[in-house]
Amino acid sequence: MPKSSIVSSHSYRDLLVAWTSRIVRARYQQSFLGGLWAVAQPAATVAVFTVIFTYFIPVNTGDIPYAVFSYTAMAPWLLFSTSMTDMTESLVTNMNLVTKIYFPREIFVVSALMARVFDFCISYLVLFVLILYYQLPLPATGLIYLPLILLIQLTLSLGLGLICAALNVFYRDIKHVVTLIIQLWFYATPIIYPITVVPEQWRTLYHLNPMVGIMEAYRAVLLYNMPPAPTLYIAATISIVCLGVGYFIFKRVEYLFADIV
Repeated sequence: MPKSSIVSSHSYRDLLVAWTSRIVRARYQQSFLGGLWAVAQPAATVAVFTVIFTYFIPVNTGDIPYAVFSYTAMAPWLLFSTSMTDMTESLVTNMNLVTKIYFPREIFVVSALMARVFDFCISYLVLFVLILYYQLPLPATGLIYLPLILLIQLTLSLGLGLICAALNVFYRDIKHVVTLIIQLWFYATPIIYPITVVPEQWRTLYHLNPMVGIMEAYRAVLLYNMPPAPTLYIAATISIVCLGVGYFIFKRVEYLFADIV
């Protein structure tokens, strides 16, 4: 590889890290709670659902308290939903840089995703506090699968984010479409309810939703100290395909961004 290519690659990597850091600092620098907002959103949402599905419409989650059951999936879901919103608007938000300076435009999309990973790491610490509070077994063995599950989720998110970011440059109402789809997708994923409520005859089709396998994998390794179910392989396959398609589409239209934005 030519020396200039190596330098360029290192420069882009440094830019990615710097831009991600800038997003995180800008988000919390002038906020009252700072990084605690990463905890407040999933905690408040789970608290509301815990009251509803514990006292008003009881949901059977076995030996796992509902608060722990729902938080295990709620925090990863918020990583997915918030990062999708940020990635979709990442190019349009930074239109001045897109039109004036050349570098791989996917850096904006990846930075938006990685900044939300920072929030996710903070919010997921609360899960272990809940596990200790309810005196549940610590997932010593299951934790080794956690990076793999997160990687699969990030692969899916990035693939979809690249597509949505590119489309949002040409059609500015894409961000509203993404918001609507995310809202519907939430209820089509076992976050506030266990997968056992889905009729048996629909589960094969249900598992074509890659977030199903991902959410079930989080619960398997963190709550039951078990390896992920084979449905995670389905989610991984779909995620890799999404990333490949997303990157192809993004690079295919990247040269048009500066003219249209």
